[in-house]
Amino acid sequence: MTRASKPASGSAGKATAKASLRAALVAELEAALASARAAHAAAIEGATHAEARPENDKDTRGLEQSYLARGIAGRVAELEAAVATASAMALRTFGDDDAIALGALVDVEEAGRTRRFWLAAHGGGLVLPGEVTVLTPTSPIGRALLGKHVDDECEVGGALEAESAGPDDRQRHRLLTITAIA
Repeated sequence: MTRASKPASGSAGKATAKASLRAALVAELEAALASARAAHAAAIEGATHAEARPENDKDTRGLEQSYLARGIAGRVAELEAAVATASAMALRTFGDDDAIALGALVDVEEAGRTRRFWLAAHGGGLVLPGEVTVLTPTSPIGRALLGKHVDDECEVGGALEAESAGPDDRQRHRLLTITAIA
């Protein structure tokens, strides 16, 4: 069976799988958001607590807590945007002839091992049900996969010079072969 003659019934299954992945991604992001909100509330409480008042001109406990609260507030805003973006993410179905783009579910082979990645705008590094690792387009592997097709190979890591590369450098240099796109 050629790629062009694959049955259409597989696209419904792919859409259901991606909807499940999106729901799992949103749940993970919402859990991180709840944790960040709790940390923000604790930092605000620490900054405004009576014990945070300076005892002398060198005491900066309250000031440090307020800086922490401001930083965590930024993280809360990032996570709120991530949840909104992930919730609204279009679930496009890709064919084997399509180029990899945001929303693609990609199978790659690396050193004889098959891995599955899902390209999403947020949530990079999360492992979702089915051992699907979320990649963002800004991650090294995500950047390497964008625009590639089935049977393409891509290198992840830097170009290696045989004389200057140590054992650790060789381990970071990876060759991925794209075996499927959904």
